[in-house]
Amino acid sequence: MSIDKNRELKKIYGYADCHLREWFPKLPGYTAFVQRLNKMADVFAPLLEIIQQEQEAKNQGQVWLIDSFPVALAKQGHRFKARVASELADAGYCSTKKLYYYGVRVHIVGRRQAGTLPNPEYIGVTGASCHDGTVFDQIRPELNNNALYGDKAYHRSDAKEVREAQNLTVLTPVKKQKGQTYLEP
Repeated sequence: MSIDKNRELKKIYGYADCHLREWFPKLPGYTAFVQRLNKMADVFAPLLEIIQQEQEAKNQGQVWLIDSFPVALAKQGHRFKARVASELADAGYCSTKKLYYYGVRVHIVGRRQAGTLPNPEYIGVTGASCHDGTVFDQIRPELNNNALYGDKAYHRSDAKEVREAQNLTVLTPVKKQKGQTYLEP
């Protein structure tokens, strides 16, 4: 059993208890372990920010990719009675999946890496009703001097002004006009 397969606290603790006890002879019980992790939780955000800055410096000049995806906590008719994570989650519609759901949307901006998945630089969570364009407008001031690829939800009428002000080229697919059989070059 590899540590890479363990993503839950209980499994991580079990692995450390069984295989790493000689490295951690004073490993507390599971409850105390979780309490100590909760006390350290405030340290993780600044640590991730430092790692992100190092990655940004290393990956300078690589284009960004942006997208979001739904996390459904309740689907279709059950969405009206759902109460899980009510401080963040709400009802929304995912046009890609043609799905009404109760949940959240995860928004990601990542740096392109050849031959592999993008390296995430921004990860945000909003309610399901929050449109991709709204979130993009909030994070766009942080994105400068590069190109960004996204789907049609990120298309803006003020793209020229953004390019001039931030040196940010937002590239989205071109949609055919009604009745048009093919796109002009």
